[in-house]
Amino acid sequence: MEWRDQGTVLTVRRHGETSAIIDVLTPERGRYTGVVRGGTSRKLAPILQPGAELSLTWRARLEQHMGAFTVEPIRTRAALVMDDRLALAGLNAITALLAFCLPEREPHKPIYSASISLLDLLSMTDAWPLAYLRWEADLLEEMGFGMDLRRCAVTGSRDDLIYVSPKSARAVSRAGAGEWASRLLPLPQCLLGQSSVTDEEIMQGLETTGYFLKNRLAVALGDRDLPAARQRLIDLLKR
Repeated sequence: MEWRDQGTVLTVRRHGETSAIIDVLTPERGRYTGVVRGGTSRKLAPILQPGAELSLTWRARLEQHMGAFTVEPIRTRAALVMDDRLALAGLNAITALLAFCLPEREPHKPIYSASISLLDLLSMTDAWPLAYLRWEADLLEEMGFGMDLRRCAVTGSRDDLIYVSPKSARAVSRAGAGEWASRLLPLPQCLLGQSSVTDEEIMQGLETTGYFLKNRLAVALGDRDLPAARQRLIDLLKR
């Protein structure tokens, strides 16, 4: 069995004396794992970094085997954000969440495209945290745990939507919340497509997406802990 594609490195771990096992996200085949012979060498180790884009050839005797990758670099991303602590934390959170969420060998083209665009933004602008928030919402949608923010779950109104129900993941208006407001999650206007945004709104949005990542998606995946890289990013954003 053999195929060729390009992919973005999500995780790297040492395998034996000189090899590495990498997780990559490809546009056509989704998340794939394979061995890179000599992956810890001086030649290959610098290009086998989370966020790096590679040209890949995968080979295995049988399709169900892990297989081995032959890799060639296309571009690196970690080096571009190495001097920006926040951007590097963003890169690590993105790749860690993708490795955590996505099933192996199942294409997810929309989230692949969104992830590549977001990774590219990290080195281009310091306004990427809003894009990251919207990416988390898209990731939840892709995994089947998206929020319905079109209208109030109680009144049906499209106006003054400021909460999200932790139970139904639907928007709730100020009038619809009533005495239950303290039990609802915040819905910042930036998640509704508003152009102006504050750091406080981004943090509110991440509180809400984080709730569903932890209490819906992670539970469905076997009640696993979310990657620590996401919390490190949140901690830096709070400073």
